[in-house]
Amino acid sequence: MKVFLPDWAQPWLEVITLGLQIILILAAAALLRGLIHRFIRRLGERQDLPLEIVVGGRRFSSILIFGGALLLVLDRFGVSGMVLWTAFTGFATVAAVAFFAAWSVLSNIFCALLIYTIRPFRLQDQVEILESGDKPGLGGRVVDINLIYTTLEEDHGGQGSSLLQVPNSLFFQRSVRRWQEKPRPPEPAQAPAAPEP
Repeated sequence: MKVFLPDWAQPWLEVITLGLQIILILAAAALLRGLIHRFIRRLGERQDLPLEIVVGGRRFSSILIFGGALLLVLDRFGVSGMVLWTAFTGFATVAAVAFFAAWSVLSNIFCALLIYTIRPFRLQDQVEILESGDKPGLGGRVVDINLIYTTLEEDHGGQGSSLLQVPNSLFFQRSVRRWQEKPRPPEPAQAPAAPEP
């Protein structure tokens, strides 16, 4: 390859080669991610899988693919796998201690697993968290469920909508109402009719 390059590019050959390798790794990772996402989407449509499984599969595959691409890029820079493993285990140990210190985070993660398995509600469902049996509470359409929060879209009528992030543990501490269809606004109370003379 040195024969085909001009004289000014000879000192830059190693940098150019490294750059091309990194570009190829990232392009291959993006292509693989696109193919796997398309496969997961088609599998979800054919098998009529719940939207949560499709979204979770896409997120998990993206993490694996770009994590592998990051390791390959770091390998191109000369970072050894043993150094990475040592750094990862040290970080995991510190993270484990921090998680045990933050029980609310662990509680939300566990409740997220319960939401995914027992499925008290699904994406796009209209839910309401009741303060007590008769008082309205937090509510909206479920637009995302992650390990810590469930995101609800609140409709404010003509004023637009807003996103509300509710900790997952709250769904197991309060009563949850799941609407079969979009709830109708309450009708105004009518004053009693005046008696006729």
